[in-house]
Amino acid sequence: MQAVILAGGFGTRLRPLTLNRPKPITPLCAIPFLRYQLALLRAHGVHDVILSVSHLPEAIRAVMGDGASEGVRLRYVVEREPLGTAGGFRNAAGLVDGRVVVLNGDILTDIDLSAMLRFHIARGARATICLTRVEDPTVYGVVELEEDGRVRRFLEKPSPNQVTTDTVNAGTYLLDAELLELIPSGTVYSMERQFFPDLLTRRVPFYGWVSDAYWLDIGTAQKYRQASRALLSREVRLPVTPPGTIGPAGWVGDRVVIAESAKLLPPVVIGEDCRIGERAHVGPFTVLGAGTSVGADAVVVETICWEGVSLSEGTHLIGSLLGQGCRIGEHAWLGPVVLGDGAVIPPYSRA
Repeated sequence: MQAVILAGGFGTRLRPLTLNRPKPITPLCAIPFLRYQLALLRAHGVHDVILSVSHLPEAIRAVMGDGASEGVRLRYVVEREPLGTAGGFRNAAGLVDGRVVVLNGDILTDIDLSAMLRFHIARGARATICLTRVEDPTVYGVVELEEDGRVRRFLEKPSPNQVTTDTVNAGTYLLDAELLELIPSGTVYSMERQFFPDLLTRRVPFYGWVSDAYWLDIGTAQKYRQASRALLSREVRLPVTPPGTIGPAGWVGDRVVIAESAKLLPPVVIGEDCRIGERAHVGPFTVLGAGTSVGADAVVVETICWEGVSLSEGTHLIGSLLGQGCRIGEHAWLGPVVLGDGAVIPPYSRA
């Protein structure tokens, strides 16, 4: 069985973090996000993966290569212009056949793909959509099912008075590759608004499989922070661990220098070559990317720093999200802000 990961968007909801780094390789607990999806596929015996991309494809290729280090064969199809979720799948037509797993490229999940496949085969399905239950279905695609699991109706982002169920599209599908012929080539086409309703119209055997596994769309800063917290607390279970050695506080990389009077409050991830100064407090739920320095008396709580961030003496960060190479001046206090790569915050600032 093969897989297609749909990652053709520009990551606009995560800007400015995705201006220089495409979402598939944004670091989550110091690991490129795509590694989590590849680990899920590999754990269920899927080793042939096609990545449908548009934004900064060479940056992704430079990090992920051919997938050999992840135990998969990774190939790329590049859209000159984003073609939508179904159009991105159609773009991979020359590389797939038989049964295909399709994943949205911004979903963190540990769903049981093997159980989903058994369900798909048992019902003689040609298309199966994974569903998850949410508190507020209005921001997702609601899917109504018949008693036997067959999809009755697909309603994208309903208004509150249209909601009839809490089962929504979880962004994972099992599809016969032959169904690609129903998607027009080279055209912007939506899986949710066009392809799925067309399957219903054509009476294709189309089923919904409800999963209670962990599931999160990481596409916003708030959700990105939530995903980091879930991984640090091991709420989501995938065969991927942050780089470094596990200790009482969390994962600590190579060549890290921690002052004797500094405190690490678990869980944390401290990347390689980090330096933590005297009396600094780091954690809980904090990730420091490789080469980050934390000055004396700094407090860094529930904060994610990408690589090479500099936090000066006396800085206080709570719930912040900092891109690569940010520099925070001494005694600056920051709350849940999002700073793009290279941002500089003057001393004594408040935000």
